[in-house]
Amino acid sequence: MSYNDLCMFPDIHLPAWFKMPKFNLYHGRGDPMAHLRGYCSEMRSVSGKDELLMAYFSESLSGAALEWYTHQDVSKWYVWEDIAQDFVRHFQYNIDIIPDCSSLYKMEKKPEESFREFGHRWREQAARVCPPIDEEEMVKLFLQAQGPTYFSHLIPALGKRFNNVVKMGEMVEEGIKSGKIMSYSALKDTTKEIQNISVSLGGRKRNRKDVVEPH
Repeated sequence: MSYNDLCMFPDIHLPAWFKMPKFNLYHGRGDPMAHLRGYCSEMRSVSGKDELLMAYFSESLSGAALEWYTHQDVSKWYVWEDIAQDFVRHFQYNIDIIPDCSSLYKMEKKPEESFREFGHRWREQAARVCPPIDEEEMVKLFLQAQGPTYFSHLIPALGKRFNNVVKMGEMVEEGIKSGKIMSYSALKDTTKEIQNISVSLGGRKRNRKDVVEPH
């Protein structure tokens, strides 16, 4: 638990003139190359000194990426290129698994998500599609990814901007919560319940007709 045991680069110290930049944290998702470019841009004041680039790379990591970093054997890293290559190699799957129109169509809103949160998550994935899709096609795909209730109420959004569609979806969401709009699942359950009651009543009527009255 000593400092030397816990610190991966205990012999490297910040120069007196160095001011730690505010990094965009990499959590393990997204393009690792893009993160490296951003990190090196923020660290340009160290003039490419490998020891500082390596020692303070962890400051730009969080979550799964930081966990990966802290489990590495630093003795195998001699220069900055070593750690950069290992980093990209490990998180390469983020580049390989690129969303396409089919995956966007299959994305579903999670039960705990608000419509805005779902829209934001969906839009992030849509931005990664190659070749890029224009906003009109993006709106069509987003509508196709909706369940029956939202889809039926958001059809008029065709031709509108994506942010306007999200705002309309939030209004539908509020309508469902307030009871002004009945969701498709609730309507389906209600219809099924009515049908079951009708079948039950019909069975009772037939049973009464089958009873033979005594003379």
